[in-house]
Amino acid sequence: MREATPNFQDALVLTGGGTGGHFFPAIALAEGARGRWPQRPVAFVGACRGIEARELPGSSWPHLLLDVEGLVGRSPLRVARSAWKLWRATRHLKALWRQQRPWAVLGTGGYGAAPALLAARALGIPFFLHESNAAPGALVKLVAPKAQRVWCGMEAVRPLLPGANCRVVGTPVRDAFLRAFQPEGDLAAPFRLLVLGGSGGARSVNEALLELAPTLLAALPDWEILHQVGTAEWERLQDRARHPRHELVPFIAEMAEAMESASLVLSRAGASTCSELKAAGRGAILIPLPTSANDHQRMNALAMAAEGRARLLEQGEGFALRMDKVLQALMNNAAERQALSKAPEPNRAVQQCLDDLEGL
Repeated sequence: MREATPNFQDALVLTGGGTGGHFFPAIALAEGARGRWPQRPVAFVGACRGIEARELPGSSWPHLLLDVEGLVGRSPLRVARSAWKLWRATRHLKALWRQQRPWAVLGTGGYGAAPALLAARALGIPFFLHESNAAPGALVKLVAPKAQRVWCGMEAVRPLLPGANCRVVGTPVRDAFLRAFQPEGDLAAPFRLLVLGGSGGARSVNEALLELAPTLLAALPDWEILHQVGTAEWERLQDRARHPRHELVPFIAEMAEAMESASLVLSRAGASTCSELKAAGRGAILIPLPTSANDHQRMNALAMAAEGRARLLEQGEGFALRMDKVLQALMNNAAERQALSKAPEPNRAVQQCLDDLEGL
């Protein structure tokens, strides 16, 4: 176990990670809690791998990182090992929290949240859940009946959690997205295509775009590409030959600024990204992760498309060719892009979640 030994006594504990879709809503809730209750300690619990292991050590947030792994999609031997690690981490937290009892625990999903939520449930510590996606994860379904409240990112989640105390609030966004954004129509050349494959990257998206970009940018001299390839892909791709106006980066920390500078976004369809796109008022081409649990990314993308905020692009046969077609159509047509760039949608998810905590 690797830890920064935070003091959990009367603290608000945030737990969630593995991917940005779980981690960034937790950060948003932590930022909101710090603003509302400046005297209340706030701490994080997560895993020794995943995005929280990269982001928390360099942050100001007190945190504890535990040696746990996911169980889904693993061999029987690895499932047994992961289950043992989960039991050990949960036992460690229970012993710690018997001495330093948190005020409440907020879980936003991902395997890194399991020890904290299981420990809170066992000790009778009030805990809350946030499920961003249209289909709840296994951990949320397991612990939801005992949660004080389950905050849902979408109405579709509520009927899938019978017996849980649900409230639809949307998905929390970080403080940087709670401001006015420059309208997409006010941006001037060079116009920017922002490409996001998720915090871990997306090999299929990266490969297709690297194939298309030289011809695309040669034909569109007023455009450039900022491409987050993901930390896992950076080593493999950083030296790949590419067009001079095609910039690769492993990770974008200042996502609000990156979205504001973009005329178009090409992205996976995680719930956090969809909420940030709405808050920034940016249109997108959304590529659902085909292996997302319960196909939730496709549901997210369909919801965005139904609101006129996105075009849905599926992976599969002819993926690069179909990507080229939709990029050409939007990058060559300002009116089409602006039709997708609806007015920014105010996000009150953090405030609604924190309102529920006032009664504790």
